[in-house]
Amino acid sequence: MRRSDVTPMGLGARAGHLLLIGLLVSIFGGLALAVLSLPSESPGLSAQVEAAMADTGVTHPVTAVLLDFRGYDTLLEMVVLLLALASVWSLAEGSPFADRRPGTMLDRLSRLYAPLMVMVAGYLLWAGSASSGGAFQAGTVLGAAGVVLTLTGWRLPIALAGWPLRLILVSGVLVFILVGLVSLFFGAVWLDYPLEWSGALILLIEAIASLSIGATLAALFLGGRPEEHP
Repeated sequence: MRRSDVTPMGLGARAGHLLLIGLLVSIFGGLALAVLSLPSESPGLSAQVEAAMADTGVTHPVTAVLLDFRGYDTLLEMVVLLLALASVWSLAEGSPFADRRPGTMLDRLSRLYAPLMVMVAGYLLWAGSASSGGAFQAGTVLGAAGVVLTLTGWRLPIALAGWPLRLILVSGVLVFILVGLVSLFFGAVWLDYPLEWSGALILLIEAIASLSIGATLAALFLGGRPEEHP
């Protein structure tokens, strides 16, 4: 290649690639150094969690951590899902699956799998208080059921595609915030539930959050705002 063939634009693109590679290598090196510098044995916080389990109203430590000890994080995770959906809806007007029709096999399987997935989601929600499960697991299964129904051509009725759908999408965050306000009313701190109501309030949050998360994930897969008019 002659020197005259190397244009300034080509040199700029090559310099940008080298800069990106250097940045990625630096990030990888920093992460590797952080991981390698961790102690081989860490006591963790399991003892503190076990000592405070009696004040949570649930018997599984993961549920207690997610909805009681660090409820702020769980609330913000749900807000992030809503922001992601708002971004998708702002970029796409409608669904790219509007004219898709399923084959016979997919149609038959969806009629079998979708009800089973709803039942599994209900079990995961109920089991979350005493074993592995909870709102995000149940919501993910509900979202997967929504994806299956979307692939078969099913769509929300027009009457539900407007404000009812939006109410479901924000209901998880709204209920979370309202329960926090109830905690303040009973003299507790924000998202520190009254002991006699903690189990019921956590179950209420998880039930509404499961439905909200499932609807949000299915709507994200849809890729655009559902049509409110035929």
